[in-house]
Amino acid sequence: MLEYLTAFLILVGVYSVFTLGLNLHWGYTGLFNIGVAGFFALGAYTAALVTIRPPFPDQGEDYLYAGDLANRLDAVAAIAPFDLWFPIALLAASLVAALVAVAVGAITIRLRGDYLAIATLGIAESVRLLFLNESWLSNGSRGIYTIPRVLGELAAPQDYDRVYLVVVLAVFVILFAIVRTLVRSPWGRVLRAIREDEVTAQACGKDVFRFKLQAFVLGAIIMAIGGALYAFNIRAISPIAFTPLLGTFIIWAMLVVGGSGRLYGPIAGAFVVWAIWSGSQFTPNALGLLPEALGAPILAALESVGLANVRYFAIGALVVLVLLYAPAGITPALDRYRRRLWRGTGRGKAEPG
Repeated sequence: MLEYLTAFLILVGVYSVFTLGLNLHWGYTGLFNIGVAGFFALGAYTAALVTIRPPFPDQGEDYLYAGDLANRLDAVAAIAPFDLWFPIALLAASLVAALVAVAVGAITIRLRGDYLAIATLGIAESVRLLFLNESWLSNGSRGIYTIPRVLGELAAPQDYDRVYLVVVLAVFVILFAIVRTLVRSPWGRVLRAIREDEVTAQACGKDVFRFKLQAFVLGAIIMAIGGALYAFNIRAISPIAFTPLLGTFIIWAMLVVGGSGRLYGPIAGAFVVWAIWSGSQFTPNALGLLPEALGAPILAALESVGLANVRYFAIGALVVLVLLYAPAGITPALDRYRRRLWRGTGRGKAEPG
């Protein structure tokens, strides 16, 4: 049970990083980016390619780590031992994402609404197809395997998940602190002004294009770091993990459920949506607790449509309910509950003088 909880919290932390970057795009700047999977893939593949060991001579072609590129990147091992490459991988993922975001943003950032969404979706698919078809770069559809563990041999195998959970949470806390500082600064207030009324912000003398490009690049870097964290957790990646459904829809659902434009929205949304996603595997066990006359027909119906599809339906239904009854997400409701609880304990009352 502890191992499952640790694995669950690791992925909640990773998806919180993705949602944090998307929140900077949409929640604070109004950039309708549905190409999250592209930066997700860039971060994951860059981190993997920088840190993998070259293939051994006795391994077959199906087990090549990354075509010929791994041999060229073996110089990284000479610069730093494999126990110390984690910061190098995060830096490389950030740099690649920043360069791509600048190039993409310079072309697309002036597009608005649906046009920007279509452009970012197309670019994300282009990135995925690049990794799918260019075997020399990414081993094609076979993907990249045996990505090294964070801290190498410094952590015992049985303790690795717990150590990695601490690493993921530390990275998230650092990124969260950076984003919180920025969005509460004058720079962040300009972003919110652009989100609310771009024309008025421009009339006030703000360089809208420059601010939007800065937000786009920073959000892309955060998403790429999330991709790197994902790769080090799974330790095997392939292009199928970066489809729009798995690489974009889930993250958008987390942002909508948690609350866009709110600092703690990514955390709440990632926790709730990933709990539904991962908890759906326990549906048969849960139905087994019901009387057979009630549970058996439900289980048969679910098996007829595929238990894996239940999670999509459940998350989609949750998104619709949130949009209808809590458009600002669940974070405001949690804040109200926290304040009510705080008042109930008497801590919110002034001390008698």
